[in-house]
Amino acid sequence: MSNVNKNAFERVQEARNPDRPYSLDLLRDIFTDFVELHGDRRYSDDAALVAGLARLGDLQVAVIGQQKGRDINERRYRNFAMTKPEGYRKAVRIMRLAEKFGRPLVAFVDTPGAYPGIDAEERGQAEAIAYNLREMANLRVPTVVVVVGEGGSGGALAIGVGDYVLMMENAVYSVITPEGCAAILWKDSTKAPRAAESLRLTAADLKSFGLVDEIVSEGDGWKVRDDSNVESVDPVTRELGRKIDQKLRELLRLTPEELLRSRFRKFRKMGRWVGGE
Repeated sequence: MSNVNKNAFERVQEARNPDRPYSLDLLRDIFTDFVELHGDRRYSDDAALVAGLARLGDLQVAVIGQQKGRDINERRYRNFAMTKPEGYRKAVRIMRLAEKFGRPLVAFVDTPGAYPGIDAEERGQAEAIAYNLREMANLRVPTVVVVVGEGGSGGALAIGVGDYVLMMENAVYSVITPEGCAAILWKDSTKAPRAAESLRLTAADLKSFGLVDEIVSEGDGWKVRDDSNVESVDPVTRELGRKIDQKLRELLRLTPEELLRSRFRKFRKMGRWVGGE
């Protein structure tokens, strides 16, 4: 089925497709000289979120991204990309390094949501997400966010405050999963397709609401590159890299004060009701 004809729930399923590129795949194919940094310097490392320093062409950048796994062992290791407080605090650590050394920040969002376990709550999950939102909103360096696959609720928002937000054509971004929404509203998770339509979670929906700035076309499909074919980078990934590079260079022309004012205006107007009584 073509991308044009896909309904909302079909896009949810595509966003979860294990053959889609994940953050580490994009770091490999778009960036060079990636050096991963570990730990939040307070509790531990969180493998659900990868972060470090890299190069994008001749630009030195900082990168953060949520990472899923492709087999059951890696999925368990990555906690299914459900970030814990130490992961968000690791992200803030990298953000501060980016600001200290004047490096633009690139963030890849791909999570079903923040980890809801008791241990995460005990270590301050809600506080960590709120803190990230505040700190990311006040960064004095350019920030480009890419919604790669699933953008799940506060788990995604915690690294989603960007001067420019790109969203892949078959990615989704929502306050709750369709299954969770259906279970709450109708006590029946099998009504997830109906919930998906109501949630307005597709890239086209979010672009129409002004919540994302640009949709990246996936053409006939977007697949992870075979490691054995080191010379072949998917055209969609190549185009995504070009767009990230272009937007960072545009944003670098702004002063830190201009960045902050523009970012404030951008997020301040979200959710504004226009029309009606």
